[in-house]
Amino acid sequence: MDPHHSQVSVVVIGYDDATHVAGAVRSALAQGPAVREVIAVDDCSTDGSAELLQRLAAAEPRLRVIRRRVNSGGCGTPRNDGIEAATAPYVMFLDSDDVLPPGAVDALLRAAAEQDTDADVAAGLCVRRELPSGRETPWQPELYAQPAVIARPSRHTRLVHDTLCVNKLYRTDFLRRHRIRFPDGRFPYEDFVFSARVLAAAPRMALVPDTVYVWHVRRSAARLSISLDRAGIDNWRARTEAHRLAYDILLGAGEKRLARAARARFLEHSVRMYARELDQRGAEYRRAWWTLTRAYLKTFDAADFARAPAPGRVVARVILASAEPRDVPRLKELAARPARLTPPYARAADGTPVWSADLPQVRLDHLLERPLRLLPVAVDAELRPRARDTLLRLRLHELYGRLGQAGPEAVDVEFTHRDDGRVGLARTVPLMAEPDSESWLATMPVDLGELGSGTWDLRLRLRFRDGTSRETTAHALAGRGLLRRTAVPSARHGLLLVQPYATHAGALALRLAPGWRGLTDVMSRRAKRLLHQ
Repeated sequence: MDPHHSQVSVVVIGYDDATHVAGAVRSALAQGPAVREVIAVDDCSTDGSAELLQRLAAAEPRLRVIRRRVNSGGCGTPRNDGIEAATAPYVMFLDSDDVLPPGAVDALLRAAAEQDTDADVAAGLCVRRELPSGRETPWQPELYAQPAVIARPSRHTRLVHDTLCVNKLYRTDFLRRHRIRFPDGRFPYEDFVFSARVLAAAPRMALVPDTVYVWHVRRSAARLSISLDRAGIDNWRARTEAHRLAYDILLGAGEKRLARAARARFLEHSVRMYARELDQRGAEYRRAWWTLTRAYLKTFDAADFARAPAPGRVVARVILASAEPRDVPRLKELAARPARLTPPYARAADGTPVWSADLPQVRLDHLLERPLRLLPVAVDAELRPRARDTLLRLRLHELYGRLGQAGPEAVDVEFTHRDDGRVGLARTVPLMAEPDSESWLATMPVDLGELGSGTWDLRLRLRFRDGTSRETTAHALAGRGLLRRTAVPSARHGLLLVQPYATHAGALALRLAPGWRGLTDVMSRRAKRLLHQ
């Protein structure tokens, strides 16, 4: 018998998810003989999930069903039940609305069980798959670019950036020996705490470049996942509390470098993500978010801030410097990916770049030293759909003299399809210095009919006289005649429904739907979203 046969217990957890749980279970069983058992823990569902699982178990001896009599309120307790029930040397976790891709278990098991590896934890790439479009985005791809064995996590602090528990295979006796469990009950972001407990135990880790987990993202679902349901302040409160506990766990284990890296990640990832959405929230939410964030940031020290990349660090320092929410649109642009720092560009009395004249303590002197490719350059964009001569206008703003030194010459413009990544329109246009102004202008015609239906993202590459370049996106200008739906005649399609809009990060994007067919496509997409809920 292959020594890798019957080595893994896959714990599938679910609550009221009869629509998807069978797919998750089947994807685990399909991993082959390496899977000794699939343990499906039903968290007291009321939609027939448990009965469905029992029917599947009657035909599949490797499937065991555990039904909780009382709903736990979270993901941690059912996963803990799975750890206790596991009989195989290794265990991994799968949520009811996600799937394991073919070969995932074999890839992780080979990495963990090789004689010269002998890892306590093996981890691989997770992809976020948007449904119904199918567009995939890798999660923390830098970690999994190539195979690696990590003898001491403290020497590889980037590990704290991957807080997922589901793209990993754990040695069962490692979890039991160190008493590593998830927080019980209703505890959002339980992964943060579990992952910190794993790293605090100093495991030997194996990393593989294989895709081992598919995280399904259903933004139109009736019940959003925790990571998507960010509209209420309780979500942010839970996230900061989970971060705080993870930091305390790492620090308490003597893993100071990992603890500081976790705080840097909070600034770079969490603060930036929520700051990008602040302008979508009401005034009461913004005040509560600002107060909670400010209170937590006051526990950070200078070394914590120093480790964080500039955009998150600057956003955090503005929050610390002001007792009330301020400059929300500008913070949103800085928190975008890539970051954009919009005017005004103030200086302190000594000439040092600062956030604003009334917040001179928030210094931006790093902008004078950073490479051009990392500067948060700001480009404004406006597009007015017309029957003829639809024009895209771009304005590049100076940034404390850095851009003028490099000499802006041209901009590569691409409209990229949101779902499949194809380029629908690409052109290079010159950048012309605007008289009596510290900015450069570019104008180009856009043939909307050439793009066709779908959602199109505007991507830019700025080119400079010194041979350098900078990829960025454009800030969508609002105002009269901008960012509104318009119907325009089209020689190719008869009629085009055109909607320029600002993404969550404030960048210009474009939705197009051709005529009556476009209306049908819109209705079809809405129906698909409902079916995937």
